[in-house]
Amino acid sequence: MSLRYALLALLTAQPMTGYDLAKAFHISVGHVWYAPDSQIYPELRRMEAAGLVDGVALPWGDKGTKTEYHVTDAGISEFVDWMNLPLRYTRERDPAHLKAAYFEWADPDAVREQLRAHVAHYEDQRRQWLEQLESIRDHTHPIFAKRLERYPSSEWPRITAFKMFAYEGLAARAEQEIAWAQRGLRLVDELAGESAAD
Repeated sequence: MSLRYALLALLTAQPMTGYDLAKAFHISVGHVWYAPDSQIYPELRRMEAAGLVDGVALPWGDKGTKTEYHVTDAGISEFVDWMNLPLRYTRERDPAHLKAAYFEWADPDAVREQLRAHVAHYEDQRRQWLEQLESIRDHTHPIFAKRLERYPSSEWPRITAFKMFAYEGLAARAEQEIAWAQRGLRLVDELAGESAAD
């Protein structure tokens, strides 16, 4: 259900077509909630049926139209209600840590390869999240800049601070995962040394 609220969050910045919304999704909330385009478009139709957004037909090309979505008062109300509810945490599903608990079954070189891939993945994530942080800090992120235009400048520090808080948490999580995998690499080497000594 969080996809709905991620889309509502984006539409509070400005009205968008489905195409623009999918593009905006991937460069903003897509960093914290993954959804392919094949999920976004059906959810927009469900949101329109529920009265959370209005779809307005706009001319497109010579004879075509495209739909621009506007968040409704009911959509804003539902988004605010969701924001004010405590989060219900789901049970963990973490294949990397599950596998790590049983690495004794794997070849040490395979363990090293998996841990190096873990480091590379989270280094890439950290880089993306730090780029997001910088574009929020200097107000160059396109969706964020549009959001700021809708509010008086007196609100900008508050809006900016919460966005930065979210991405700082993601960057810190990435750093922790990198440190964990690097510790695992050292552990594999230590244990391989012990086996050789036996």
